[in-house]
Amino acid sequence: MSYSFELPLLILLILTAGGAIVVKDLISSVLILGSYSFFLALVWAWLGAVDVAFVEAVVGAGLATVFFLLTLFRMAPEHILIQRSPPPISAVIALPLLGLLLLYAASDLPAFGDPQSPASSHISPYYLENSLRETQTPNVVTAVLMDYRALDTMLETGVIFTSGMACWLLLGRKHS
Repeated sequence: MSYSFELPLLILLILTAGGAIVVKDLISSVLILGSYSFFLALVWAWLGAVDVAFVEAVVGAGLATVFFLLTLFRMAPEHILIQRSPPPISAVIALPLLGLLLLYAASDLPAFGDPQSPASSHISPYYLENSLRETQTPNVVTAVLMDYRALDTMLETGVIFTSGMACWLLLGRKHS
């Protein structure tokens, strides 16, 4: 497998995530997080999850960045600077150990695209064979999202709607 595209994209993700943490003002942090979401959308597209990539690009890189910037532009300039205390030593020690533990655990995951993985050998064939008959929907992705996982999709939509309403209420307030 060629890593000519994956490795630079992973490095960009790590650098933008770290950059958003170390900058000294919120506007820079928001802009860096917007670029992080854009790079993450590229990762999702590269992995073949175009629907997730589209949502990440629109919501993460687009709407979230715009809402954060609109909110910051309404704040007083002295509130935009970030004042941090140094991180606790326990976090400095525990987080890299947690990262190593996660990398170790990832070795148990099935290989990308493995046709013998549990998802490919159990649930996917069921959806592919039965979705048209059970849901009367010719698009399997639509059948999964709107029929088999309708409650989950409805709750996710409710969360996004609630977040949008909260942003609208916050941005629509009059300054007093």
